Amino acid sequence: MNVTKKVKFENEVNEDKGSTSQAMAKEDPQDITEIALTLAKDAITAAVKSIEEAENPVRNIDWITHGEFTEEKGRKQVEEFVLNWEYQGRWEHYTEFLRKEDVLHSFYYIYCVRWSIPTARRPIAQITASVYFTIKVNKNKPPDAPIDVSYVFEGHSLVHRPGMIRFREKWLRDIIEAKYVLVNPNIFQFNSIGVFQNILGDF
Repeated sequence: MNVTKKVKFENEVNEDKGSTSQAMAKEDPQDITEIALTLAKDAITAAVKSIEEAENPVRNIDWITHGEFTEEKGRKQVEEFVLNWEYQGRWEHYTEFLRKEDVLHSFYYIYCVRWSIPTARRPIAQITASVYFTIKVNKNKPPDAPIDVSYVFEGHSLVHRPGMIRFREKWLRDIIEAKYVLVNPNIFQFNSIGVFQNILGDF
């Protein structure tokens, strides 16, 4: 009797294994197809991005060296850099030096570029979007070493570096819209485009 039970159990196990193998065999072609499609989409996306970058590369400037650096030259270089950004003509901005920080082996020069959209009704905009630039001047680097530059958008923690990523006007719009919503709570009835149009109308 035990032998019969053992044989029966082994047959059931083998049947289960067979059914599992068949199920896996049935699923494999679909999985392979999905993986292939994903890889193809990624390859196409990468190719399109590569072509776009080749035709319209991320703009940068020739940054000055440690030996050439002064507070005012740093401000002018920040201004020169943001003038390379692509944005609609209605935006106005100005660049100012904020402060100098002595941090261990370096001096950090902090600049702010304030952006706004003045209108006929309000030539001095009430809401602005700021971009903060940090120029790091290392005390121990030779005079011919280039300065280190980074920047962050107001309300964000992501650190950008010149020439590494393409500027998006939407980043400024998002900051303006967020501030506008804070001072105008009832604006939630508008969509994103409506908010921005309302800003242009009010400001």
